[in-house]
Amino acid sequence: MPYEPPTHTVERSLRATTGAKIIAGVDEVGRGAWAGPVTVCAAVTGLRRPPTGLTDSKLISPKRRTELAGQLQEWVTSHALGHASPEEIDDLGMTAALRLAAVRALDVLPVRPDAVILDGKHDYLGGPWTVRTVIKGDQSCVAVAAASVIAKVHRDELMADLARESAVCEPFGFAENAGYPSPVHKAALQELGPTPYHRLSWAYLDALPRWRHLKKVRVSAEAGALESGGQLGFDF
Repeated sequence: MPYEPPTHTVERSLRATTGAKIIAGVDEVGRGAWAGPVTVCAAVTGLRRPPTGLTDSKLISPKRRTELAGQLQEWVTSHALGHASPEEIDDLGMTAALRLAAVRALDVLPVRPDAVILDGKHDYLGGPWTVRTVIKGDQSCVAVAAASVIAKVHRDELMADLARESAVCEPFGFAENAGYPSPVHKAALQELGPTPYHRLSWAYLDALPRWRHLKKVRVSAEAGALESGGQLGFDF
C-alpha cells in the first residue's frame, strides 16, 4: 500500500513556535511484549533529506529495516538508546518505565535537545522537556521515523542474542518473536514457565495455572489492565 514519506513539518513548526534548534524524535518498541526490555531511541536529524524508504519500522520488511537502520545510524546527526528492564516495568508500570527509558536515551545524546517529538498521543515524558506529541509520528515525522527504525532493529537484535546465548531462552523463539506472543512463545511458557527475562506483572500469567503464583502485583494503582498487558488476553 502506498504511503506518504515522513516530512520535517513538525520540526519546522517547533522551530518557529518555540525557537528550538535541536529537536529529537523519540519512539519506543517493546511496549506490548511479554519478555525483554522496553527500548526507546532518541534521534536528532536536522532538516536534511532522509534515506529513501524511511517510514514507521512496522511497515518495512525485516531485511530492508536492518539495511535502513545501518544507513540511518550514519545519516542522523546523533542518536541514543535507553532501556527499561522487565524488573523495572514490573516495579514501576509501563508509563513510568517508558519515561525512564526515554530519559536514559535523551541523557546520553551528545547535545541536550531543545524540544522532543514524541510518537503517540500521550506525553509519558513530561517536564522539564518541551514535548510535542504526534499521533503516528513514526509515519509522518522524519526524526521519529528514524528513531522507530533504529529502536526496532536494536531491540530485535538484543532479543535474538538472548535466544542464541541463553539455553533458558532458546525454546521461547525470541529470535523470531522478539518477546511478543506467538504460538512457540505461548507453548514454551505453558511448559517451562517464565524466564528471568519475562515481565511477571503481565496478564498472560493469569492463563497459566502452573505459574500463576509467580505473578507480581504492584502496589501502585497505576497498574491497571493496560499497564499489565491486560489488553492481550490470549487463550493458551
